[in-house]
Amino acid sequence: MFTPDFVKAGDKIAIVSTARKIDLKEVKEAIDILKQWRLQPVLGSTIGLQAHQFAGSDEERRADFQHMLDDKNIKAIWCARGGYGTVRIIDQIDFSEFCKHPKWIIGYSDITVLHSHIHNFRIATLHAPMPIDIHKSTKESIHSLKDILFGKKVGYTIPASKKNKIGTCEGQLIGGNLSMLYSMCGSASSLDTSGKILCIEDLDEYLYHIDRMLYNLKRNGYFDKLSGLIVGGMTKMHDNNIPFGKKAKKIILDIVKEYNFPVAFNFPMGHIEDNRTLIFGAEVTLQVGKDEVKFEYK
Repeated sequence: MFTPDFVKAGDKIAIVSTARKIDLKEVKEAIDILKQWRLQPVLGSTIGLQAHQFAGSDEERRADFQHMLDDKNIKAIWCARGGYGTVRIIDQIDFSEFCKHPKWIIGYSDITVLHSHIHNFRIATLHAPMPIDIHKSTKESIHSLKDILFGKKVGYTIPASKKNKIGTCEGQLIGGNLSMLYSMCGSASSLDTSGKILCIEDLDEYLYHIDRMLYNLKRNGYFDKLSGLIVGGMTKMHDNNIPFGKKAKKIILDIVKEYNFPVAFNFPMGHIEDNRTLIFGAEVTLQVGKDEVKFEYK
């Protein structure tokens, strides 16, 4: 797995939107943060564009991302927000120059499409807070993004959940938003999970949707040779008038009960304020104990 160069003071960081529309005022705090870090923010043409719910047409979003991808002076691309739309352009993006000169791609949620697609080029990416929600991110999540971008080694220790499956594992870190992982099954962006540690999170889904998506991952072999499972925020879940009968954690545990890998719940990732930055593609060790969970990069 290739790790892009970490950034240094003076480097240019692009802010673009591959999905939903976003205004300049909504990225102002992110711009200020980059300047505080002595980095140079470069706004893409999609910031302020609108085509219905999207940040411009598919072609406008593709062209903006492609431009930043190919510009060797841009050292990282910070996706402004998620929503929906990246999957509409992923197959039209030319990654040939990017593969020769990789740079950090940063974001989460709908940006899971980019994480998964790029993982298959064996290039690491950053699952991290985005400009749209940086104003409500915890200090810890913002510091984790800065530390990792600048090459500082980090690790996370969190309290154990009573629902956890205890154990220790290691492997490449992969994953992202469950709905997006589900939608990419069978495509060129689908993941090979063998020997890896899978992260999942989601927002605003019905509980039976969670069950359906996880069964799809299971039927696609995602859990067969998995090393470990990390579950972040399963935020604002919904139920029907006739209850599904299980909450998200119980749904997950029932689907993976036949496997021996450890499972860590309540991990600080996803659509939550404490969304810590993760290096997808990095080799990590996960220790799920009775009292705490330790996550370290090897």
